[in-house]
Amino acid sequence: MSNETAVIIGAGPAGLTVALELLKRTSIAPVVFEASDAIGGISQTITYKGNRMDIGGHRFFSKSDRVMAWWQDILPLQGAEDGGNGAVEISYQRKNRSVMLPENGPHPDATDNVMLIRRRLSRIYFLRKFFDYPISLNAATVRNLGLARTAKIGVSYLRARARPIKPERSLEDFMINRFGQELYRTFFKDYTEKVWGVPCDEIDPEWGAQRIKGLSITKAVVHAAKQPFRRRVSISQKETETSLIEQFMYPKYGPGQMWEEVAERVQKEGGALHMRHRVTAVAHDGDRVTGVTVLDEKTGQTREVPADYVFSTMPVKELIGSLGEDPPQAIREIAGGLRYRDFITVGVLLRRLALKEGEGPTRLVPDNWIYIQERDVKIGRLQIFNNWSPYLVADPNTVWLGLEYFCDEGDELWSKSDEDFLAFAIKELAHIGVIDAADVLDGTVVRVKKTYPAYFGTYKRFDEVRDYVDKFSNLYLIGRNGMHRYNNADHSMLTAMTAVDNIVNGQADKSNIWSLNTESDYHEEK
Repeated sequence: MSNETAVIIGAGPAGLTVALELLKRTSIAPVVFEASDAIGGISQTITYKGNRMDIGGHRFFSKSDRVMAWWQDILPLQGAEDGGNGAVEISYQRKNRSVMLPENGPHPDATDNVMLIRRRLSRIYFLRKFFDYPISLNAATVRNLGLARTAKIGVSYLRARARPIKPERSLEDFMINRFGQELYRTFFKDYTEKVWGVPCDEIDPEWGAQRIKGLSITKAVVHAAKQPFRRRVSISQKETETSLIEQFMYPKYGPGQMWEEVAERVQKEGGALHMRHRVTAVAHDGDRVTGVTVLDEKTGQTREVPADYVFSTMPVKELIGSLGEDPPQAIREIAGGLRYRDFITVGVLLRRLALKEGEGPTRLVPDNWIYIQERDVKIGRLQIFNNWSPYLVADPNTVWLGLEYFCDEGDELWSKSDEDFLAFAIKELAHIGVIDAADVLDGTVVRVKKTYPAYFGTYKRFDEVRDYVDKFSNLYLIGRNGMHRYNNADHSMLTAMTAVDNIVNGQADKSNIWSLNTESDYHEEK
């Protein structure tokens, strides 16, 4: 494999993982082309006046030992936190030995290039009250909902378990079967439609299979019942449903720190990385791709780059378009009909929250995320960056929030000016009692295109596109947009690692790459 070149389209988690894996394990030279001016894709960290923003929120947690060790090779763990519920034991497996870390305080060899251990807490804000996330039928939930509604939820759940909808034709069927009609309508329907912009009965049930996974009311209740008696928590949490994990790793300065470190290592070890270089065409001869055409957006010049392998993380719609008129008409139509959901984060800096549950001068609550279930606002989710890492916030005496909105490029939300959107977002958060607008100090607006590949449109026929691209023996689709699959960062990394495995092992069949996020261990909620 000497003197071979791999073109990698995209410098997100999947693209950078495959570049580093090729350098570690082969003599194939990776050349990464990134269309934007930012490393990390949606896992980048954006800095605004010294405050750092995590786009979408990225918990560094995986059921895969391989991914956990890979992350820690780049950014080692600094230490652990005691969240106040008894001793916390942080351990992980690395090269068949258990490494024990101190409960509190920095690691003696700590630097800025480290991962922190963070406590996980996400809650639902509904009826101007907080509910557990995932929802659990505990005393607080009953008190917030009232006995009558709680009883209806219980009866509806038992009915759904006794007589499930078969076959499941939509995400609505999937959710009703697992949570009952009443709980679905109370906590799932409106929020999910806020995220996707279409009714749940138009979304493929595969989205539920990938994102909501094996979670059930029974598992949530059992987990909650065990929690007061839990004395030790392993960072691996292998026996815990992903929706119920209690802690996660997080780079000191946000997720972009991880991928900036990986990009630096790729270049130090001989790989090439070209920013603001957009792949506009993929050339092929028979069942092999032979190279790409790249536009340098800084100069406007294009050039042809030969390749022995191509790894694509670009949206499938764009990849098929890059193949020109060669794909059959049906394949072009399916790819053209694939849908995406776009994303806007509004960073808001303020003196304090207005929530009565808050503590201290800033009235900070402990949540990483707050899911905004309220129907009278468009905001979908709220990040409190102070709780992801205190190092994301320039002034610890302020609160740094990320207000998340789901939209479509060109729609009413997307088309607002930054000034209008910031004012709109502040008004929404004040309307539901989370902040007082008078406490706002500053803010910014960040738009991200094609954040979420959608499970509607022509998605039901996606297998036809997959079969077509898989016929190119040296073309590998990896990552979230590359596979049009709602992968987490660890899933995306595993697709990259598995693609390199196949090259090293001489394996032509790519089904093991596509099967990665269909296994229950790797599912995650949204």
